[in-house]
Amino acid sequence: MDSRGFARFAWGVLAFNVLVVLWGAFVRATGSGAGCGSHWPLCNGEVLPRAPRVETLIEFSHRTTSGIALILVVALAVWAWRAFPRGHHVRRAALASLVLMVVEALVGAGLVLLELVAHNVSVARAYWMAGHLINTFLLLGALTLTAWWAGNHPPMRLRGQGALTPALLAAAAGVLILGASGGITALGDTLTLGAGISPEESPLVATLVELRVSHPLIALLVGGLLALAAWTARRTRPGSQTTRLTNLLGALYALQLLAGAVNVALKAPVVIQLTHLLISDLIWITLVILAASALARPVESAAASDPAIRALPAGRAV
Repeated sequence: MDSRGFARFAWGVLAFNVLVVLWGAFVRATGSGAGCGSHWPLCNGEVLPRAPRVETLIEFSHRTTSGIALILVVALAVWAWRAFPRGHHVRRAALASLVLMVVEALVGAGLVLLELVAHNVSVARAYWMAGHLINTFLLLGALTLTAWWAGNHPPMRLRGQGALTPALLAAAAGVLILGASGGITALGDTLTLGAGISPEESPLVATLVELRVSHPLIALLVGGLLALAAWTARRTRPGSQTTRLTNLLGALYALQLLAGAVNVALKAPVVIQLTHLLISDLIWITLVILAASALARPVESAAASDPAIRALPAGRAV
């Protein structure tokens, strides 16, 4: 099978999943999470909702696109199993994508069945939201690695890389924490600005309002970690590819800080919230590619030590 065709498909699956993530954020921002009631996978007890409200249409369309995303990831995993030999790193990344996609679906189902949607103000919802966003980032990361490695790039080697590995791992952990913080902050905006629930009415809302101040501080700290990782990568892995990726990472993060400031100034309009999330996803994807590129084993070393790579036909070495 054509590995280039697989790589194009993998990038397409990644892009589609980013769109699904943004639509899920639109569901949360518009308070439409209860549009199908507490039913899952049915919508208000029906396969196709009749006489749906706007909230129902929004939630049902998100479920539909999420289902398509699941089918695409299953197809990606099957194709990876047929296109690449046993033990190949593309296979492992595709399998990780499938597992994380299933977890994503189960978390989404749990939010609905436990009614942790719409105007729910329980503490459990905040934890579920943070976990949901972290799993989403991990899913996008696995899909990114699947697509990147399918383009004939060697696997990563974490050991023996000096300060590069801890710098990149610290940056990745920081982005995950920042993402969870952003998800909780966005929930607070939804409940206060969208639903009009005041801190006096809900202890959770009061806590979320207090935590809102910490999100920009975390963003500045994570920006420092990203700058350190980029500087370390450029120092230890100089080259045009590293330069392009680190420049892109810096530009995206500067844009993200600007979007965050606009979001606060305009009191979190939905379009800015979605833009803010999109840039977060792009930062994460760029960081994953930078890590995969900078930590890659040399092709000769990888081919010599990995029987799965040696088994590939000519022109398919990774």
